[in-house]
Amino acid sequence: MRLYLSVISAAFVLLTLGQPAFAAPLPPPDSAPTRVGASGYRIGPDDKLDINVFQIAELSRTVTVDSGGKVLLPLLGSLQASGRTPGELSDDIATALKKSFMKDPQVTVSVKEAQSERVTVDGAVVQPGVYPLTGRTSLLQAVSLAKGPDPRLANIKRVAIFRTVGGSRRSAFYDLGQVRSGKAEDPEIYGNDIVVVDTSGSKSFFQNFQGSFGLLGMLVRPW
Repeated sequence: MRLYLSVISAAFVLLTLGQPAFAAPLPPPDSAPTRVGASGYRIGPDDKLDINVFQIAELSRTVTVDSGGKVLLPLLGSLQASGRTPGELSDDIATALKKSFMKDPQVTVSVKEAQSERVTVDGAVVQPGVYPLTGRTSLLQAVSLAKGPDPRLANIKRVAIFRTVGGSRRSAFYDLGQVRSGKAEDPEIYGNDIVVVDTSGSKSFFQNFQGSFGLLGMLVRPW
């Protein structure tokens, strides 16, 4: 998994070679999603939902939306969740319970984990991987999802964000030390962004891949 993430990150670095070391801040992606917790957020496949039916512990649980966009609930069976807001799904469950089982059910649905919004964090971090975004997330918060910069290897003065804007891949570089001290902005991270923390000295993650254009041909799977 780590090798695959590194190949992706390296390939996008190659696509941006020749850009200035610190590019202008990135604009939002082509279609910025509605954030988890916002009233307009639409549930998607693989999202994890917390469903709470007031005073009925047997019906309260955490469920995962299946690939078909449905959730399986006691008494009710399979219900459509994908494409519904948490509020709409709450009403759907309450209506179904009211028909046959309860007089005035009080149902709350919240999104615990939105798999449709993910960020890849790679490079000199403690735990590289693909992480769900559970709300508005900054660069510092995204790096912390990967347990922070590797204390032995990280060059926190050079942290890249890769994003699709206007149909093409763009990048910007940030000094994480400046961000931490409040001397530079802590940019917002969006779903499908890639964050790469450079390595220090001669082990520089970016420099080691210059000229390795064959890596681009390895991008044969969606990430």
